[in-house]
Amino acid sequence: MAATTARRWSRWEQRLLCALGDCAADTRVAGAARTLSWCGEHAAVWLLAGLANAAADRTQRERWLRGTGLVATAHLASMGLKRVVRRPRPLLAGRAPLVRTAGRHSFPSSHAASAGAAALALGGLRHRTAFGALAALMCVSRLVAGVHYPSDVLAGAALGAATARLGTRREPRHG
Repeated sequence: MAATTARRWSRWEQRLLCALGDCAADTRVAGAARTLSWCGEHAAVWLLAGLANAAADRTQRERWLRGTGLVATAHLASMGLKRVVRRPRPLLAGRAPLVRTAGRHSFPSSHAASAGAAALALGGLRHRTAFGALAALMCVSRLVAGVHYPSDVLAGAALGAATARLGTRREPRHG
């Protein structure tokens, strides 16, 4: 029974991956997916955003730095899990991935882990909607690019969210 469920999930994931991959036929969508993937590599966009806000917002500098640290922690945790799980990246017949990847393993998505952490840890300080929207687009871009299964992205986002929640739970209160 578990094998049948896994096969159904895999077929469902394959269908969704193909449908989102079809969106890449539009050069604007493909370009956006490539750009988001590049910006999210090694959590760069999130780390830069956190550090820039820490430099600009003296009143909440420690919180920005803590949030940036949580983004880095989520990214590193996802990289460690990839080495344990070792799930290969999807291969879709007749379709090459839109982007190169830093490694061969896909579970969990490190882009999604850092995006999930950033949406909560950094978005909770300022620009919640902007951080959340960019994080969601980052996650979808990995599917459009054809380098992750939906479960990779869901697991990565959940890991990032859990990291942010655990890290901000112990944050000292000011006031």
